Amino acid sequence: MRRAFRAVTLLLAIGFVLGVATVAVAFVMTVNGDDVGFAVWMRCLVVLAITTTLFYFLWRAHAGWYWAFRRLQLFSRIFPIVALVLAAIPGLYPFWVVTEQILFAILLIGVSDYLQSDAVRAAYPKPGR
Repeated sequence: MRRAFRAVTLLLAIGFVLGVATVAVAFVMTVNGDDVGFAVWMRCLVVLAITTTLFYFLWRAHAGWYWAFRRLQLFSRIFPIVALVLAAIPGLYPFWVVTEQILFAILLIGVSDYLQSDAVRAAYPKPGR
């Protein structure tokens, strides 16, 4: 289980760096006079917010909180779908943002895969009423 949490932490850290890099690229493009667009800025900031939230859930799950583990599982399943659907909308984002969306989705699919392992799920039994 420790190995799974290290892997999830690494994947989320890579996602955070990817989000920061995306914001940096958007900022540099804006400073250079390119019109990045509202959708790109929102997506950049949302990716950072999502990753930060997932780190919070990971921290609480590592402390043994079942609710945090379940939210981490849920969001690591839902967010890749949302990212890929948004990336598939023609003209919504420039190619570099579509690429970021796909990479972000792949990272979260990896997180979800680790969280679905038998050892990790067994460590978080559903609490009784």
